[in-house]
Amino acid sequence: MTRVVLSIGSNLGDRMARLQAAVDGLGVSVRALSPVYETAAWGGVEQGPFLNAIVVADDPGADGHEWLRRAQELEDANERVREQKWGPRTLDVDLVCCYDRDTEVFSRDEGLTLPHPLAHLRAFVMVPWLAVDPDAELTVAGETRRVDRLLTELEPVDRDGVHLTGLVLRLGDEVQPNDDPEPEA
Repeated sequence: MTRVVLSIGSNLGDRMARLQAAVDGLGVSVRALSPVYETAAWGGVEQGPFLNAIVVADDPGADGHEWLRRAQELEDANERVREQKWGPRTLDVDLVCCYDRDTEVFSRDEGLTLPHPLAHLRAFVMVPWLAVDPDAELTVAGETRRVDRLLTELEPVDRDGVHLTGLVLRLGDEVQPNDDPEPEA
């Protein structure tokens, strides 16, 4: 497998530092970074807003299970606690989809579902993804669909709840503004 699309998010502590830690942890495999967006929490649990971004990474030696292992290691390094489904998180790293060359990889293995079964319902995934890849496609229910079309199928309140910030993730030694305020409780 050569390429993966990862959704990263945080709503606890220094949210921007957590996202940057994920990018730094992926190192030289990172090929593209979306802008950073702020979004309301998804899933019905009362909590503070998230910062979200998309990372496109590439490693010919990594398959879906290896990307999942790396994602979980990044979460663990950022003290992710799994107490409540869709609850607050220091860092959330989801595999949206993986590609072996240009072929999308499908998995229904225990612990690894590819593509992500809810990505097409999440504006906080699709908006940043389109910022990196305006021609992005995702397979939903066995049909390859354009992400921009999937986004239009969401309720306007979901699409409108994804707000571009002035925060910028960096690769390596790039300089960036990092003035992420603590989210309101």
